[in-house]
Amino acid sequence: MRHGKKFNHLGRQTAHRAAMLSNMACSLIEHKRISTTIAKAKALRVYVEPILTKAKDDTTHNRRTTFSYLKSKEAVSELFRTIAPKIADRPGGYTRIIRTGYRLGDNAEMCLIELVDFNEVYTAGEKKTTTRRSRRGGAAATKKTDAAPAAEVVEEAVVVEEVKAEEVAPEAAAPTEEADSTEEEKKDEE
Repeated sequence: MRHGKKFNHLGRQTAHRAAMLSNMACSLIEHKRISTTIAKAKALRVYVEPILTKAKDDTTHNRRTTFSYLKSKEAVSELFRTIAPKIADRPGGYTRIIRTGYRLGDNAEMCLIELVDFNEVYTAGEKKTTTRRSRRGGAAATKKTDAAPAAEVVEEAVVVEEVKAEEVAPEAAAPTEEADSTEEEKKDEE
């Protein structure tokens, strides 16, 4: 009986299934996107996401553990060099499945499975910042602090302009002072 066994065997024996998932995981890591059936993509997602989580922490133990799943030195080095830094701040959900239609030969439902952080089309407009609301008015306080340094910079610029105006003013003021003094002398003489 198969009561409570919800694992998809994909029509393969255990060794064949493990080898297939390992190969698909290596291809996904190497190419960042592969085309496969929906059933295989869902099985691959369950297989590869824990491996990607392990790759976030670059230790010898984690490298050996991921190598035992992937069985490819190139895939492990690619995973730890390029993929791990990009997914470091993501708490999970490293893969995305996009349905593409049905295969011509057997009408199997096909899809693309890809690494989320390596798709420029989706991630370009998706940069959302997570904000938390607080009862203390944290957002208003940060806006005030952000505005204050900008005002200081403007004041400094105004001060610099005033200093330059003062430097220029004595030169222009000197002839007027002489003219004023000559007018006073003329009045005194009269």
